[in-house]
Amino acid sequence: MNIIELRGINKIYGSGGSKVHVLKDIDLDIESGDFVAIIGQSGSGKSTLMNIIGCLDTSTSGAYKISGEDIEGMSADDLATLRSRYIGFIFQRYNLLTSLSAQENVELPAVYSGEKLEARRARAKKLLENLDMGERTTHLPSELSGGQQQRVSIARALMNGGNIILADEPTGALDSKSGENVIEILQKLNEMGHTVILVTHDPKVAATANRVIEIKDGRIIGDERLKPNQNSSKVYELKKDLRSTFAYLKDQFVEAFKMSIQAIRAHKMRSMLTMLGIIIGIASVVSVVALGKGSQEKILSDINAMGTNTVVIMPGHGFGDRHSNKYKTLTVHDSDLLARQSYVASSTPAVSASGNITRENISVTGQLQGVGEQYFDVKGLNAEAGRLLTKDDIIKGNAVVVIDQNTKSKLFANEQNQEIIGQTIIFNKQPLRIIGISEKQNANFGPQDTLQMWAPYTAVMNRITGNRNISSITVKVVDDVSMAAAEKNIIRFLTVKHGKEDFFTINTDSIRQTVESTTGTMRLLISCIALISLVVGGIGVMNIMLVSVTERTREIGIRMAVGARRSSVLQQFLIEAVLICIIGGFLGIFFAFGIGVLFKLFVRSFTMSYSAASVVLALVCSTLIGVIFGYIPAKNAAKLNPVDALSSD
Repeated sequence: MNIIELRGINKIYGSGGSKVHVLKDIDLDIESGDFVAIIGQSGSGKSTLMNIIGCLDTSTSGAYKISGEDIEGMSADDLATLRSRYIGFIFQRYNLLTSLSAQENVELPAVYSGEKLEARRARAKKLLENLDMGERTTHLPSELSGGQQQRVSIARALMNGGNIILADEPTGALDSKSGENVIEILQKLNEMGHTVILVTHDPKVAATANRVIEIKDGRIIGDERLKPNQNSSKVYELKKDLRSTFAYLKDQFVEAFKMSIQAIRAHKMRSMLTMLGIIIGIASVVSVVALGKGSQEKILSDINAMGTNTVVIMPGHGFGDRHSNKYKTLTVHDSDLLARQSYVASSTPAVSASGNITRENISVTGQLQGVGEQYFDVKGLNAEAGRLLTKDDIIKGNAVVVIDQNTKSKLFANEQNQEIIGQTIIFNKQPLRIIGISEKQNANFGPQDTLQMWAPYTAVMNRITGNRNISSITVKVVDDVSMAAAEKNIIRFLTVKHGKEDFFTINTDSIRQTVESTTGTMRLLISCIALISLVVGGIGVMNIMLVSVTERTREIGIRMAVGARRSSVLQQFLIEAVLICIIGGFLGIFFAFGIGVLFKLFVRSFTMSYSAASVVLALVCSTLIGVIFGYIPAKNAAKLNPVDALSSD
């Protein structure tokens, strides 16, 4: 029974005037279980013939059947399947993967055929033991002699059954004794039923075969049978192809992942340089977003210090109105009426006065605000010591005052809080008893060194200013009511009451929305600029991966020779690119947090605020960059011709 049938095989390289006709009308049949030696001088075409028989290369014309299957029109993946099921290769230069142990090299064909992990490990170990390599299973190729490496290569050829074993000058790189051992192994394999095709230029090696075929200038010039084929009736059991199962896909991914990590570890410096652009880009994006978010939170915090859910009503037509002091229409009655509205939580009038604050021999200038008892709740102010104003203080117009931290430091620099409470100060010749000290205000709006004090508005109006009009009304809106709707109702209500709109309003929610919109736009703009560095980093990944494909061309050829599909090679290099970008992404995030720590040491006014969304987005971006910019190099690796890849140095 013929396992190999070739009819009219021609192989031509090049085109036009540079054509080279390597094989010329080759007709050849090889029986199952035979031991055939193909002999010829260098350049005779014997290696090209072996590559076509081994499905590493295709003919220019002619027909080729292997075990009755016509390979005409088969895709690269179909040829890989044929190699995996029928053929085992033994190369002159061993072609072992240097980063894998002896056992892992032997296992490789079974990985690509889809055999389960436990089964392939047991088989690989047994094959190595049968070849007297049981104690060297964990050794790397660099730790093995030439003869030992060739035995590993033989074990690998047998891993998937090796119905057909193609040996290309298997003794060429060995000493005479090791060469004899390899020939003995091939003879034993032939006796077991394997079809052995040996390519050599040495007549002595060829004489060990059952049949010798001589080739010269691309033509078969001799075909001599030295011994009968004793195994023609043997049928070697083929391993089942498991490539469509989930286990196969999982094993492919695990193997590709493992090999990607090995490649990254083997080239640490190159990998770090590849990651550098990603690290810088991710760190920039995360830091910029954190910086923008931190500054936004600080500004919003300062706005909240002005009062949350509040509408401030002031006389005049706006901040730029130079005649606002002429409007004296806001009254306490306005505030009381607004407090009764359903959409208002509280309303507090305010009257202000500037003047001299005196205590003993100290005299300073400060601001006194006449407010209601709800003012502190509206503004979010708390007492550090003592108490705040009460409704009783307002009704009775008590001459009491709450001072801020600036006033405390100016008038009572060396006294404790409890010593200050109860003392009397003079404001514009009117005595006021201190009942409380406010906590430090977290606001950056307005002067930071102004001395602020708060007294009942009734006391300020009756005892100090003598004016029945107020300077502003602060309205706190009910939580579940729209600020915009509440502001419109307030304007409508007071316009009807006054007969005209002689006031203006300040809506803190509008300020907040403006700040959020502005800072969000700026953060987006700067983030887009930072993303450019990510794109540059991605181009760097692509360039380095292209170099990596060139450096590892032989490795790709070996993997294809033992049965790797193009999709398997594509997957491995794509995973490597994605891994580099993901690791670079994590390192970039780590550096971004480091930048935040340094920022906190030197900047006290606010801190960078990191969000989980920005971190996740950064990692997603780095992964996408790995996929996008890693695809082209990975595709180039998968498109390599096995023969060209194997011949690469």
